[in-house]
Formats: sequence, structure tokens, C-alpha cells
Amino acid sequence: MLQLLLIIVAVVGLLVVMRREAGALPALAVLAATGIVGILFGSPLLGALLLIGAVAVAVCGLPALRRQWLTPRIFATFKKVAPKVSDTERTALEAGSVGWDGELFSGKPNWEALMAYGDDGLTDEERAFVDHQCSVASGMTNAWEITRERADLPPELWAYLKKEGFFGMIIPKQYGGLGFSAKAQSAVLQKLAVNETLMVTVGVPNSLGPGELLLKYGTQQQKDHYLPRLADGREIPCFGLTGPRAGSDATSIPDTGVVCKQMVDGEEVLGLRLNFEKRWITLAPIATVVGLAFRMFDPDGLLGGENDLGITCALIPRDTDGMEIGRRHHPIGSPFMNGPIVGKDVFVPLDTIIGGPEMAGQGWRMLVECLSVGRCITLPSGATGTSRYALGWSGGFARIRRQFNLPVAEMEGVQEPLARIAALSYISQAAVMETANMIDKGDKPAVPSAILKSQLTEFQRDLLSHAMDIHGGKAVTLGPRNYIGIGYSANPVAITVEGANIMTRNLMIFGQGAIRCHPYVLEELAAKDADDLKAFDKAFFGHAGLIFGNTARAFTQGLGLGKASTPFDEVAAPYAQEVARLSAAFGLCADAAMASLGSALKSREMVSARLGDVLSNLYLTSMVLKQWRASDKVESEAALMHYSCTLLLHRAEQALIELFDNLPNRGLGKLLSWLVMPLGRRWTTPHDDLTREIAQKVSRHSALRSKLLGNTWDQQEEGQQDNPLARYNALLVDYDRAEALYRTVNKAYAKGELPVEALHPEQRFAAAREAELISEEDARFMAEYETEVLAMLTVDDFAFDAFAQQQEKVVWHNAA
Repeated sequence: MLQLLLIIVAVVGLLVVMRREAGALPALAVLAATGIVGILFGSPLLGALLLIGAVAVAVCGLPALRRQWLTPRIFATFKKVAPKVSDTERTALEAGSVGWDGELFSGKPNWEALMAYGDDGLTDEERAFVDHQCSVASGMTNAWEITRERADLPPELWAYLKKEGFFGMIIPKQYGGLGFSAKAQSAVLQKLAVNETLMVTVGVPNSLGPGELLLKYGTQQQKDHYLPRLADGREIPCFGLTGPRAGSDATSIPDTGVVCKQMVDGEEVLGLRLNFEKRWITLAPIATVVGLAFRMFDPDGLLGGENDLGITCALIPRDTDGMEIGRRHHPIGSPFMNGPIVGKDVFVPLDTIIGGPEMAGQGWRMLVECLSVGRCITLPSGATGTSRYALGWSGGFARIRRQFNLPVAEMEGVQEPLARIAALSYISQAAVMETANMIDKGDKPAVPSAILKSQLTEFQRDLLSHAMDIHGGKAVTLGPRNYIGIGYSANPVAITVEGANIMTRNLMIFGQGAIRCHPYVLEELAAKDADDLKAFDKAFFGHAGLIFGNTARAFTQGLGLGKASTPFDEVAAPYAQEVARLSAAFGLCADAAMASLGSALKSREMVSARLGDVLSNLYLTSMVLKQWRASDKVESEAALMHYSCTLLLHRAEQALIELFDNLPNRGLGKLLSWLVMPLGRRWTTPHDDLTREIAQKVSRHSALRSKLLGNTWDQQEEGQQDNPLARYNALLVDYDRAEALYRTVNKAYAKGELPVEALHPEQRFAAAREAELISEEDARFMAEYETEVLAMLTVDDFAFDAFAQQQEKVVWHNAA
């Protein structure tokens, strides 16, 4: 009995010490105390074993002892097996900042650190711009006209965008820009997402490109000249980075700039001879100034330094001799301006380098430092805006579309995708706005930017597919009345650009985060490079303590013991505690994968992707919880929060299970599974009751629907293009009255009280009025209501030869 008690005390004591990462001395004390008790009270063998354990802890854990024999041996081995970090990788790793992503890597996230990001919301000026200017711009778009008739935005919309400063959101007011916060930029792009071409056209100049690069690195002369002209649209920028052989792997660009001298207007000028071939450059066909990334060489030593200076960024006017620009690519589903740029022996002076000649070779650093912010905003905001509109359209359509004498929104087969759209929209809204708020507080979130770009654009793909399914024939029949089909077909663009999602998920999220966000890995690598034994000892054994701590936290919390303390209410607290549990599990599994695979982890992309999936879902859950705590709640929002967190935590657990099943070291996989999930998995897919409640609310005029559709173009004003969302909203306001009349008339028809040939709703309501089953006022109301319903259900048709670009090739099958 005493032996069992001593074992329990020792195990519990060690788990407590490990959870707190208290160090070697407390662990030594636990083992020594239990060992002495065992020897003194009749368990000498167990006591001796515990004392031997205490000695081992002392020798391995106390710095003064281990540095004499253990640390040098570990350090020598580490130098041999640690992955080599190239200069370009190091630049990327050092770009941006570490915030909440680092807390999740630690396995013991400090929720107060997340709550410290207070949100003051938009300024009055920013809110007014979103409410007015964005509504006006949205009201000037017609997807069919833009995509099929113009292949461009209308000229009056271009003029309005320039006049109102849409292209200068990130440019400070001192240069004539709007000087908007990241939250305001996101809000603008979410609202403009009613049209893909409009959102991209506004988003790209405010993302990675000449404007941002000039702000951060440009010379004062460059800023004074270009920024005011970019802000008011006199200059339209593009940025040439990708090419036929360099897409996501931007460091391998083959385009060159060679330092040389050339006579210009009778004067010898020191400059660059550029040769480049760029593809997929947004705004290139109409750009007036081209930001260009290239590899810079100085073979003749004209600058007095190395031959290979590295990637460099320059700013080149459109009319520069030798540059071919103006042709267009045809992006799938959306005619936003995109095209190639080719240059052969293009000569430019050295002062075209962004930041001047002293910034030669600094292009890669410039790009990765800027990308973390731009990638957090543009495409995630566009995806989030799309989710709002898709939800509004789908909920409205599902409520007015009747089959089998009831709205399809009452059918569980439709409720399931409708609730999923609502949840993905809710998650996206929380993630993009909370992360934008972090940027406004000074963060440059490199890893979260990869999470948001990949996850939210994948959400967009998912929810648009669901929206298409709900709309059925309405969505698959193209024409001016189809408000969703064109955006659906354009979705692959968001998946592919700014770092293809395949690469981002498999290589970047965990690949960058494992080193950048881990509390110790970067320190260990730095100690290796500096050959600093003492620094390595501190980092390595701190890392070891973290591993022990995460093991104890994951195991005990997996048993339901020692749940983490959180600042949330009783609704959200269980989810925050699960984030903490899975954070410890993630930290343990990340270290296990790195230790067991070493440098081979770079090539084990599916392992890396699953670890990235765990981190992504924990990050997104955290953003939902923060939004829940900070915002005013509406009816049924709790159901949506439960659904969203359940979905994300289920995905996180699923990624862990797939990781356990696929680790090359099968024994390690089984051990991790037992440690992390000692009682099995906890999270299933969201419950059907939540699905039904959410679908009901978002397909009716409700507070939840209104909250989710905030920051959309939802008003129909005179002179604007048709607004389907506003029309659905108006129908839903009147739906309860209409539904009562539907029930009355359908019941009468089923009883034979109305003519059997009254097959159309209009005929039945007219017959019901004649039979005095409804009032004259109700009959007029339903006639108007059904007219609007039919208009929203109707699809377009065209002349037989309307789709042929070459009319002479049309085959008239029934010419007579």
C-alpha cells in the first residue's frame, strides 16, 4: 500500500512540476523526498529507485553539472543534425512579428495577452466612407456588364474610385491619401466584395505593391513624387514579381538587372540594364508605373562591391523604352486587369531603385516584411465580404423559394449548407477584423497572414459551393440576373495568388511558425551559428522543460484535470480551455515531429500541413472567442458561436489524429495519441439542433442575419444598379405575413375550396379573394409579393447565337 501511495505521490508531484515548468530543483525535491520516505518506512527498493531518479535529475537538470559533460555532447550532435537556414529563409523568418501565434506554440496561451488588443472600432471618417462611398461604388457595379460586356469596370466607376481616394487608403494624409487603419481597409474591401473585379481593383494597390514599398523604404524624393499621384489615381501601380518560372517561389526569379553605363541625352548615366518576363501581374494592362523585382548583378564592379547583389525592387514608368506592357490575361471568372510585362535591354538609372542605390539587394527583405500585412488584409477581406453576400443571398433565396408547399429553408437538406455558410462567415469576420486590429496595434503577423490567406479563401471556396447548391438552377444559369455564378467561377483566383494555398498550407504555416513562433528553436539556431555553448544550454534545456510541460498539460487536461484559467463567460470558457489543451498537444506534437524527422521535416509536407492545420484552427477559434467577448450579443448568436467553435475544434482534433496515423515513427505516433487523447477524441461535428436554429435565423428577418450582413451593400437607391440583397431583405421583412396567407390559401386548395386549375400562386390568391377567404388588401399584397418573388426566381435566356464570338461559325440547326 505504501509503495502504491509513494508512486502516486511521485507521479502527481512530477506532473505538477512539469505543468508549471518549475525546473530541476522542484523535481529533484519530489523524488528525493519520496525516496527517503520509502527507505525509512519499509520500501527500500522503491526508495532507492526514486533517489537514483533524483540523482539523474540533478546531473542532467542542474546547469552547473550538466554543462560539464552533457551540454557539450548535445551541442555537438545538434550542430550536425540541425537544419541549415539559408539567407533567404532567415530573412523570411525574421520578417514580421510574433503575437498570439507564439502563445499557441507555447502550449500555455496567456489569454490576457490576446484580450490586451483593445478595439476602438472605426473612426467617424472611416465609418462614413464605408457607409457612403463604398455604397456608391458598389451601386455602380453590374457583374454581367463588367464580366461579359465590358471586361472592365465602367469609366464612371474608375473616375469615382480615383476621385474618392480608394487607391490611397494606405497612403498617409500628408501625401493626399486617406490614411485608413487596417480595420477600415478590411471593411472597405468586404463591402466591395459584392463584385470580385471591384474588390481586386481596389485591394491590390493597397496591398503589396509600390505604394507600401515606397512608404516603408522609398527615398523622400520618391515619396514626394509618387505618393500623391498614387493617392489620387493619376498613377495606377502594379508590381511585377511572378513569371513563367517563378510563381510562389519568388526567390528564384530569373529576371535580371545588370549595372552598366549608358549615354542618355548626351550624358553618361550609371544605371541598370533590365531583362525580364513577368506574368499574372494585376493592373499591369493599365498601370502607369511598374514596381519590378529582379536579380541585380554588377559584373564590372561599377558599384565597388559583389557581383551578385541579390533581389532588388525598382519603380519604372510605363513609357520606358523597351518595356512591352498592355496585353491582358483572362483570369477565370473575373475580368480584373491582369497581364504580362516583358522587357528587353530596358535601361533605367540607379535612382529608380526603391529606396535608392543603397537599397540594392534588399528586395527580398522588403517584400517579405510588407507581405505579412498585405496578405492579412486583401484576400481574407475579400473572402469575408463574399461570405456575407453569399449568406444574404442564400438565406433570402432559400426562404422565398417554395417546393412541396413550403420554403426550402425548412428542409434539413438545405439547412445544413446554410448553417455552414453562416458559421464560415462568422469565423471569417472574427478572424479578419481581430487580426486587422492587431495590425493597428503595431503587429506584423507573418504566420497569421498565411493562416488567414489560406484558410479564409478555402472557406470562400466551400461556402460558395454550398451557396450554388442552395440556389440550384438559379445559380447555374448565367445572365444579368445571376448574382453568384460569376463570383463562384472566379474563386480559384483567390486560392492561387499571393502564395498558392497548397504551398501556404504545406510549407509556410508550420514551416515558418515552427522556427519563428517557437519559444526556443530560433534561440537554439542562433546559439549554433554563434557557437555559444552557454546560450545553447539555456535554450535547449528551456526547450526540454517546455516539452515536459506540454506533455503534462496535454495529458492531465486530456483527462479533464487542471483545466486552464480563462477570462471568458460560461458560454465561451469551455472552448477556451479546449484551445489551451490542444495548444499543449500541438506544442508537444510539433516538438516530437521536429525531433524525430529533423531536417527531413521540410520534405514531409503532409506532416507539416497537418501541424499547420492544428495551429490554424486554434488561431481561428481564438479569434471567434475574442470577438464573442468583445461584441454585443444578439439572439441565437450563441448557437452560431457553439457551432463555429465545435467545427474548428473538431477540425483541429482530426488533424492531430491524422498526424498520429502518419508519423513515420509509428511507436511515436501511438505514444502521442495516448498522451494527447487518453480518453479518445472529444469533438464531433456540430449538432443538428444548432444547424436548424442557425438556418432558421439567417433565412428570416432577424437580429442574427442583420449582424452577419453588416458592412454589406444592402440598400437600393435610385440610379444604382439592381441590388439582389436589398430585394431579398425587403421580401424577408414581409415574409411572416406572406407565410400566413400561403398557409390559408394552400389549406383551402387542399380541401377543394379553390378551383383545381388554380395551379399558380397568383391564380390561387385571386380565387381565394373571390371566395372571400382573404381580404382585398391581402390579395393586393400577395400579388405584389409574388411578382417580386417570381422576379428573384427568374433566370435569363438569350438569342440562339448570342454566345458565339464568331457569328459565322454558328450552326443553325433549325434554320427554317
